[in-house]
Amino acid sequence: MQIAVLGTGLMGAPMGANLLKAGFDLTVWNRSTAKAQPLAAQGATVADTAADAVAGKDVVITMLSDGPTVLALVDQIAPALRQGALWIDMSSTRPEEARAQAARLSPLGVAHLDAPVSGGTKGAESGSLAIMVGGKAETFATATPVFEAMGRPTHVGPSGTGQLSKLCNQAIVAVTIGAVAEAMFLAESGGADPAALRAALQGGFADSTILQQHGARMTTGDFNPGGLSKFQLKDLDNVLNEARAHDLTLPVTQHIRDRFAYFVEDMAGGELDHSGLYLELKRQNGL
Repeated sequence: MQIAVLGTGLMGAPMGANLLKAGFDLTVWNRSTAKAQPLAAQGATVADTAADAVAGKDVVITMLSDGPTVLALVDQIAPALRQGALWIDMSSTRPEEARAQAARLSPLGVAHLDAPVSGGTKGAESGSLAIMVGGKAETFATATPVFEAMGRPTHVGPSGTGQLSKLCNQAIVAVTIGAVAEAMFLAESGGADPAALRAALQGGFADSTILQQHGARMTTGDFNPGGLSKFQLKDLDNVLNEARAHDLTLPVTQHIRDRFAYFVEDMAGGELDHSGLYLELKRQNGL
């Protein structure tokens, strides 16, 4: 199975590396070629253009910044796609954008799955990503070996529901980051050892990956990006847009979204890890 990966940034690069480890024939492309070059040393072919990357390939995987970028790329390279190929978009977009991708590809004889992921850069590197897949069940079955090289795939429903599931995931992540930030801040301010607190909570109802990983980031000040805050804000905007489409109000998500907007836009935190919301909390408290 010949695969093209378009987008080899923080997530796409380690995902591509795991596809190579699984034995797939891989061609990669990135708008900034330098970010794709490290995969060449691992056996990938680096293409000069996205069209060159996808020509003749069985599977095209996109890991890009947002839905409009993916849709623009679909239009740009459609003539180069092989009839019978499969396009898997693993970016985080809106459900309606995923359905639009599928609609544009279908007349070309190209199948489509929307398959966003959760697990951050650590999950991408270890091949343990949670992969939420929307699309036809038979198409999902065909793609399962590809997904399993990168993580744990689950078929969640028809086209667009992969992205809907990711929005649900991102709402939980963002709200939990806010709660963990307050807990770590309270513990530290009150004289408790935050690392000991995290150890004490392991296995209890309050335990989570976010508590253990991002709680540590908050108390050590390590905000080098795994998940960028600007993308967390984008995802929360998409959550709220989807909620409005169903006439729903999500007050907790709205509150956290507004805090991320302040962190990104007023504190220039967009390029920091989303656990950097801790800094916004400290700002609120005059620190």
